Amino acid sequence: MPRVLILSWEYPPLIEGGLARHVHKLSEALVDLGVEVHVLTRGGEDSAAEELAGGVVVHRIREPSHPQDLGEFVAWVERMNADMVTAGEDLGERLDFDLVHGHDWLVANAGDHLARRFETSLVTTIHATEYGRHQGWVKDHPQSYIHGVERWITNRSQRVIACSAFMRDQITDIFGVDDGRITVIPNGIDPGDLPRPEEAELARLRGEFAAPEERLVLLIGRLVYEKGFQLALEAMPKVIEAVPGTRFLVAGSGTHEEELKAQAEELGLMEHGTFLGWIGDDVLHSLYGIADLTVVPSIYEPFGLVALEAMASGCPCIVADTGGLREVVPHEGAGLRFAARDPVALAEVAIRVLSDPDLETRLIADAKEHVLRFDWADIAVQTAAVYADLVGARLGPA
Repeated sequence: MPRVLILSWEYPPLIEGGLARHVHKLSEALVDLGVEVHVLTRGGEDSAAEELAGGVVVHRIREPSHPQDLGEFVAWVERMNADMVTAGEDLGERLDFDLVHGHDWLVANAGDHLARRFETSLVTTIHATEYGRHQGWVKDHPQSYIHGVERWITNRSQRVIACSAFMRDQITDIFGVDDGRITVIPNGIDPGDLPRPEEAELARLRGEFAAPEERLVLLIGRLVYEKGFQLALEAMPKVIEAVPGTRFLVAGSGTHEEELKAQAEELGLMEHGTFLGWIGDDVLHSLYGIADLTVVPSIYEPFGLVALEAMASGCPCIVADTGGLREVVPHEGAGLRFAARDPVALAEVAIRVLSDPDLETRLIADAKEHVLRFDWADIAVQTAAVYADLVGARLGPA
């Protein structure tokens, strides 16, 4: 098995979003297969420069906190990549790597440089695209810059991994990558990472947001436009009218947060729900256990990890019929789908689930079996197969 250098801008305990969890679980599952995995990532001032965690050798460069402004963030990413190149070259003096695997545009420059320096293959996993996040509006900086990096790195890599068939098609259509160089490998879920607290603790937590006889609808994730939470809020008055006593809980933070609060205020919803803000994983995962329904109303969704987490936690889930959600949630199976961008359709499906205990029970039972398709061990096997195909290959001319 090869020795692989994986590049990621985040890795636990430094978590910005789903990418950190993905790289973490994949790396440890690859180690279980016998792959020697080194992760090059960033850390704070107190982070160890090198540590062994879960069989993975983690190397950290110390970087300052990143700015919130996207233009400044791009410059910060460029500096981070330069630091990764320096650290990676030092590693290359000590170790012979067989492959470099980068995750998203954030580490593209470092991944390309180190793969060339080591004369190895380069694999890039694309978790989302700037084109998709902005519905095609990538003409102006910094969106144009990020879009350009994504186009360049997907065409420079010998193999691109996409998390869904939807993302494969997007990479082919937008970046002109031959689909023969793209491998679809889904994200995974480990139900063991979603511990269910004691019933007494769940009852206490639920009591903070809803009474026992009320119904609680959960909206969870980054509060950004493409996640579509504005559509769910637009649907809530109809849901509350049809199922009296329904309450909602918005968990997460992001650039769209204040707009969503203003929308809820305008719709007269604030007395029917709570904006919880950013929360840690321990509380976040407990929310699935107290909700009666999780709604994923995304406009753009490469995969749909929230839906998978909800299903693995035993919470009924309805999702927009778009993107990778179509693959994560089979129609009329482990969850239900509604027409994307349609708050009326969303409301109708939510009312159906909240009003039908038998349907709710069936969705939970089907989901329990369905999530087994997304086991990290299987995902690692598929990823290791990509590595095995490429070990010994070299990048083409610059």
